[in-house]
Amino acid sequence: MKLKGLRWWVIGLIALATVINYIDRQALPVLWPDMAEDLYPNKTSDERKGIYAIISTIFIFSYAFGQAIFGKIFDKVGTRIGFALSIGFWSLATALHALAKGLVSLSIFRSILGIAEAGNWPGAAKGNAEWFPTKERAFAQGIFNSGAAIGGIVAFPTIGLLSIHFSWHYIFVLVGLVGLLWLIPWWILVKAPPSKHPWISDSEREYILTGQQNQDLDGDGVRDEGYNPPTGKMLSHKESWGVIIASAAIDPIWWLFIFWIPIYLNEVYGMDVKAIGFYAWVPYVGAMIGAWFGGLLAQNRIKAGWTVNKTRKLVITLGCLIMLPTLLAMANPGGPETAVVLMAIILFGFQVAIGNVQTLPSDFFGGKSVGTLAGFAGMAAKLGAFGLTALVPWLTSGGNYTPAFVIGAALAIITMASVWILCPKIEPLRAK
Repeated sequence: MKLKGLRWWVIGLIALATVINYIDRQALPVLWPDMAEDLYPNKTSDERKGIYAIISTIFIFSYAFGQAIFGKIFDKVGTRIGFALSIGFWSLATALHALAKGLVSLSIFRSILGIAEAGNWPGAAKGNAEWFPTKERAFAQGIFNSGAAIGGIVAFPTIGLLSIHFSWHYIFVLVGLVGLLWLIPWWILVKAPPSKHPWISDSEREYILTGQQNQDLDGDGVRDEGYNPPTGKMLSHKESWGVIIASAAIDPIWWLFIFWIPIYLNEVYGMDVKAIGFYAWVPYVGAMIGAWFGGLLAQNRIKAGWTVNKTRKLVITLGCLIMLPTLLAMANPGGPETAVVLMAIILFGFQVAIGNVQTLPSDFFGGKSVGTLAGFAGMAAKLGAFGLTALVPWLTSGGNYTPAFVIGAALAIITMASVWILCPKIEPLRAK
């Protein structure tokens, strides 16, 4: 049996995994007002926000190290087994949230969830590098990243609606089951990488493998293993640090909104869970469109003859320049409608940039090293998000979120600078 366009089926499944990933992680922020009322009836609003920040920072800290761990796991066992381990464990961890009794148990379940969910990103980067030629990778990454936005769009109204009929305990069990169902088509469809997959056509196999520029070390036009240095030598390249620093700078902007949109709407505008479900999905529409736009723009420019270097830098810079003024405008957004529209523009710009940042490991190194660098970059990204999330309760004391948005604008500038300075030419690297 042959499946036409098998690579698109694979990235579609990875995007669906990302949708599930975001529904699972967003269940807690959406349900927190009800959970906090149930678990901490005698705590004030600021005390509950502090507890939420502790749980959130534990999640991010676990997520950070989970990315480095799973980067190595994916390079060792491959994408098929790697994704099965990642989504299997995070789905079970989500269901376990139903048993939470307080800070300790909820932190443990959140930590397991963070470690397991982290595998989605180095796994996607590796899957992209395996299944797509260089010119299509940014668009494929955009499809994958749009799963995060779709997950946000789906999570808020769905969980808000479920909260009318079920307690928060049952909702965690239900969303956890969805990830386990995803394992069935994944295990059936993704039998092997494209070089060995029995269902891929010969023409598609040749198209993928001959278009992987980072896996042609001698430049003879024939695919080989590419440049796959050991970890120490990989980190001796300044380009690797450009990827790591750019990831560490840009990712906290996303997490600032992922964790705090529901809390922001509750604190600043007095919304309950149902009202949050009505408003909070809007920013993710901007994120979804941005993911597609950033990927299509990069693909269009490369097909038009632009170099990978020029294309990546243009799209990353464009995304950061969209975020920069809009983050500053969040200091005084006015009503909730204006606030969520501004958030949508910020997340649009973020997704335009991030898809191309995440393709950089596969632009520089061969397939056996992509997961490792993506894992290190992901760990740095989550440590950056950990730092900002830990600061948010202090920065936003009294409901003033302006300092947090100003820091976000500064991070957009750092992202651009790290790519332009530390990645002078984005192309396949060679041994020093």
